[in-house]
Amino acid sequence: MSTRLKGRVALVSGALRGIGRAIAECLAADGATVIVTDLDAEDSPDATAALAEITGSAYIRLDATEESAWQAARDRVERDHGRLDILVNNVGADLTGKVQDLELAAWRRLMALNLDSVFLGTKTFQPLLARTGAGTPYGSSIVNISSIMGLVGMGEVSAYNASKGAVRLFTKSNALEFADAGVPIRVNSVHPGFVETPLLWQGMERWAQRDGTLTAQQLVDAMAQSTPVKRLAQPVEIGKVVAFLASDDASYMTGSEVVVDGGWTAR
Repeated sequence: MSTRLKGRVALVSGALRGIGRAIAECLAADGATVIVTDLDAEDSPDATAALAEITGSAYIRLDATEESAWQAARDRVERDHGRLDILVNNVGADLTGKVQDLELAAWRRLMALNLDSVFLGTKTFQPLLARTGAGTPYGSSIVNISSIMGLVGMGEVSAYNASKGAVRLFTKSNALEFADAGVPIRVNSVHPGFVETPLLWQGMERWAQRDGTLTAQQLVDAMAQSTPVKRLAQPVEIGKVVAFLASDDASYMTGSEVVVDGGWTAR
């Protein structure tokens, strides 16, 4: 077990499943106290399992689209831990379809989950992260989970492209804002490629039902074949990158975009 994050406190949004869960596990494996947040009730089976399986963790129910929920989470973190070293804005959802078929309500919901949540987490925890960072060798760390779809376009993914592209530039703007003002917070984004998660499978099921020509399995297989390494990523492969960015090993990195995509965007 690594100790590079020993004594540090991390909060991960959307952390009960998929990439978020892997991030929480990787941070804990490096010695951090991890505050797991998600929409599930605090006594739900998944939340109970997370507390049992992730060493040194705590759980807070958080609707990441609501500012009041973020404020309540901040108050609990300050009360229970007195510091926050690492914020991982991971909450997200997908939305696919031809632009003329997208509903405005669905667009707005996606932006709330994928973009508003990043803004609200950063805004709410900035003062605590800055205070903690002032006593840390290389400052506190914010890691925002974007996507390769925040770097390149794809047909029938315009809403998701837009939300993740916004996360990329929001990250860079905040990195410069904090660095220029001497605020000790590093801000970086991670851009996963295709990762084998429940969310990906759900998205492929919906796409298959709408398209009617390929099954979800065939769509996933095509994703793997379109990736130079010929496979999907496992969530832990994203979690390890986030843990690196959260640590002092990434001390000179801010405003960076780290692509973890098996070579997909190298073509």
